[in-house]
Amino acid sequence: MKKWLMIICTIFLLTACSEGGNTEEKENLKKVSVVLDWTPNTNHTGLYVAKEKGYFKDQGLDVDIILPGEAGADQLVASGKADFGVGYQESVTQARVQDVPLVSIAAVIQHNTSGFASPKDKGITTPKDFEGKSYGGWGSPVEKAVMSSIMKQEDADVEKVDFVNMGDTDFFTAVKRDVDFAWIYYGWTGIEAELRGEELNMMYVKDYSEKLDYYTPVLTTNENMIESDPEMVKAFLKATSEGYQFAIDHPKEAGEILLQAAPDLDEELVMKSQEWLAPKYKDDAERWGEQKLDVWANYAQWMHDNDLLDKKLDSEKAFTNEFLPN
Repeated sequence: MKKWLMIICTIFLLTACSEGGNTEEKENLKKVSVVLDWTPNTNHTGLYVAKEKGYFKDQGLDVDIILPGEAGADQLVASGKADFGVGYQESVTQARVQDVPLVSIAAVIQHNTSGFASPKDKGITTPKDFEGKSYGGWGSPVEKAVMSSIMKQEDADVEKVDFVNMGDTDFFTAVKRDVDFAWIYYGWTGIEAELRGEELNMMYVKDYSEKLDYYTPVLTTNENMIESDPEMVKAFLKATSEGYQFAIDHPKEAGEILLQAAPDLDEELVMKSQEWLAPKYKDDAERWGEQKLDVWANYAQWMHDNDLLDKKLDSEKAFTNEFLPN
């Protein structure tokens, strides 16, 4: 009896010590929040990999990945209610010219993978074909400006396009019921179309102007964070960079990690999207996350020329490569 009591006590003590060690270890990690721009998808895989693989923990961080809710990621990050966020070059540019202290610290994907898509049977193969068609969007002025700029190249008139706010309607429902074409990210909606066996005509906006090959999405923080805790920014990006590099090298396992974190996602879509996107994270850049001044300056100039900005952007202050690992 005494022997069993000793064994039970030993197990209890080992368990208590183990739990205490884990608690103490977690308490020694710095709490960090990163807010997504949307529901989890393959744009975010590197973050989930860094968390699951312990890359954040290795850098002394306990990272909480959260959804944006009613307040968008930009607002939460700019106000300091979140440490980091997923945003877009367009929104960072607009924030900066309004003196909002948002800063882009890494490009998630090197080149713009978005564009105008339509079912093949709609016969929309060039921007000229937009005339007389209905476009489903989200009500942003940039949509009409981009469409106008590429239609002008074919002497087409954007005023002949019927703009419809799609709201929460998904692309596939909208193009069957309400509209002829919409703006999508091919890495998700385009891949879903492939899986559905639905052929699309896709016009990438970057193919019509180098100024439209901007960074989307990006990782953001605010100026105060950069000034007050640059080491944390550096640690966060080191771990995140390792996460995206893993996704580049091991898309299948990375996709499985994303599915584990977001089990409601369609498995086939995630795995095929991950395979398509993996080489595009870094693409032709020297390192993942790298941003170029001319990309920021060109797009800001384009936005200003199209009356989307009240004043010119100081592009050098809108982004930084300072905290990326070498």
